[in-house]
Amino acid sequence: MKLPLAAVAASLCLIVTPAFAQTTPAPAAPTATVPVPATKRVTCLGATQNLKGQDKRDQMQLCMAQARLDCLKQAIDQKVVGEARKSAIKTCVGADGPEQQ
Repeated sequence: MKLPLAAVAASLCLIVTPAFAQTTPAPAAPTATVPVPATKRVTCLGATQNLKGQDKRDQMQLCMAQARLDCLKQAIDQKVVGEARKSAIKTCVGADGPEQQ
């Protein structure tokens, strides 16, 4: 089953939107952990979790390509160049696997 890119984008919005919701934090206990913001890679993994086989690989590849493009646009808007741009894109995407190349 192939999902159109619009469906993947809509899924990403549903996954990411709650992360940006403003809530009043409860008093933190000394042992409370600080939540780590979801990277675009984690978002892509979540968006493809219900797929299997080649469909999953294809959608993950499309999602990561879109994430890299979004991060590149952000780096260009911020006038980041050279090695700093490469590092900023890796940080933005959150790539730590073989897809980062």
